[in-house]
Amino acid sequence: MCKASQAWKVVSGIGFTLDKVCRSYRKQRRGSAAVEFALVAPLFFILVFGMIEIGRMVMVQQVITNASREGARLAVLDPATGGEIKSTVEDFLACGMISGAAVIVSPDPPSDAAHGEPVTVTVEIAFDKVSWLPSPVFLGDVNLSASTAMRRESVQ
Repeated sequence: MCKASQAWKVVSGIGFTLDKVCRSYRKQRRGSAAVEFALVAPLFFILVFGMIEIGRMVMVQQVITNASREGARLAVLDPATGGEIKSTVEDFLACGMISGAAVIVSPDPPSDAAHGEPVTVTVEIAFDKVSWLPSPVFLGDVNLSASTAMRRESVQ
């Protein structure tokens, strides 16, 4: 029995019920949940996958920023070479399950920079290489890059 007919019985105190009206209304609503789901589901899935992809992009950006910082910290010390710096950055990226990034050290070797001059480590990667989705539909061709510059700490 629908709630409207129960309320009518309580309020009026008479035997008139709305059962027939409620029953016919329910018959006309069959399948409406499936239609509503069919209309709302694509939008819902687009929003969910878009949030996953943007979240992954922010995470990868943070990891490559930290990797460039670690590389720059090593680059400003005296015995560091370009190969050691690239290896350190790639190891840091591997911990974040990121591979295939380009690591650029400027100047290379960092010992070419005099005391107090900046040494820059740049990490670049295309987002389609690190996206969790088969093809990054939402962000297109996005290149992520992070660069860190620190002053050289060599003995004068």
